[in-house]
Amino acid sequence: MANSFSQKKILVAGDAMLDRYWFGDANRISPEAPVPVVRIAREEERLGGAANVALNISALGAGAKLLSVVGCDEAGSTVERILKEKGIEPHLHRDPDLKTTVKLRIVARQQQMLRADFENRPATAVLAKHLCEFEQLIDDCEVVVLSDYGKGGLDHIARMIDCARAKGKPILIDPKGSNYDRYRGATVITPNRSELAQVVGSWESEEELTEKAQALREKLNLTAVLLTRSEEGMTLFSDKGAKTIPAQALEVYDVSGAGDTVIAVMATMMAMGKPLEDAMRIANRAGGIVVGKLGTATVSFEELFPNGYDDLFAGEAL
Repeated sequence: MANSFSQKKILVAGDAMLDRYWFGDANRISPEAPVPVVRIAREEERLGGAANVALNISALGAGAKLLSVVGCDEAGSTVERILKEKGIEPHLHRDPDLKTTVKLRIVARQQQMLRADFENRPATAVLAKHLCEFEQLIDDCEVVVLSDYGKGGLDHIARMIDCARAKGKPILIDPKGSNYDRYRGATVITPNRSELAQVVGSWESEEELTEKAQALREKLNLTAVLLTRSEEGMTLFSDKGAKTIPAQALEVYDVSGAGDTVIAVMATMMAMGKPLEDAMRIANRAGGIVVGKLGTATVSFEELFPNGYDDLFAGEAL
């Protein structure tokens, strides 16, 4: 079974980021302003955004390719280095006018004290080259994931969807913003509650939610909408109706990157031929594991399938 996972290839395209963590202690208040002083003792660098999706796929043992745009800067080089160290195939386009997106988090006593973001948008010319390579890369991949963080890396997403559909590739999208028309024709989109409400409006009941989600699915010609609902679990809306499963988190420690884990596991399970409902159940379990970890993190195969590969076939992990 291990070979089956490693033989599956998944292409992730979207907004790659670098997550930096500065850990320390906060024992006093600054005399300059009413803010804590954090004495930094340790630093970590982790993949974020689309790069974290690729990392989660790789952590399960599947082959991951990442197509993204980064800057000609130290952060972009760090993203590429970590990708290679983790066994992810990088296809990074460099834009000299772009600052690689960096999220710097300062953490004291296991609590996030501050987050600072560094970012701007890539140039159109670089994105055009990005699209050409996307068309070449999808040929030997089973599934395509488009990780949209609204940073400009997926400005040509409608053409990417059309290309993947023409080649018969399932397309999973982590959406952003209020214009979901650009996702028309995808296989599955994975909004959270606030993201979906921004598009369809709020709901007062499960019946109203189902009506609005199904109307969106039909309007956009999607196979399914997977709604992630934090403590309420997940709901899959498809032509079979609405299927909800409860959350499995034992303890919620940090939700950073949980959506990346969910879509990565969904894509990997779909690449393995799992039906959507089974893929959702496994992804839900993975989300419950990852929120118990600090910061952007991954779920290993051993954590997800503690009894080994038999779990995947026997359905014990479901």
